[in-house]
Amino acid sequence: MTQDLDPIDRRLLDLLQQQGRLSNVELAERLNLSATPVARRWKRLEEQGYISGYSALIDQKRVGFGVTAYVSVRLRANEWQTAQAFEQAVKELPNVMDCSVVTGASDYMLRVVARDLEDYERFLKHELAVIDAINTIDSTIVLNRIVNRNQLPL
Repeated sequence: MTQDLDPIDRRLLDLLQQQGRLSNVELAERLNLSATPVARRWKRLEEQGYISGYSALIDQKRVGFGVTAYVSVRLRANEWQTAQAFEQAVKELPNVMDCSVVTGASDYMLRVVARDLEDYERFLKHELAVIDAINTIDSTIVLNRIVNRNQLPL
């Protein structure tokens, strides 16, 4: 699907990643185009699913989430119903920022935020570990982020 993107589309997406609040006029100026073709491109990129939404990037520590953990989860059984039950349950946990199916010793990898270690312990014991589909949980606490990118290298 990326073959549908020409250099102007890629530059438009890159600019929106850097500053999602740019107006159509500002984008047009930076792309050396008039506003109408830029608006058409922008709308097409949204309709085709290249742009899946808009949000503000919030500093998690500034709003009180000082702990990040990567959590490996292994399910009790390797069957569709168990996976569906786990996936449905984990979608309801607001502290889970990302959940991915992975290869290797674990079935899923989660990125979890918590206010502090006590909050993480509460989450682990009372929200995650009570999911019946889970066999084992292994946590890795992040001490310091070295790279934290939100922009794709277009």
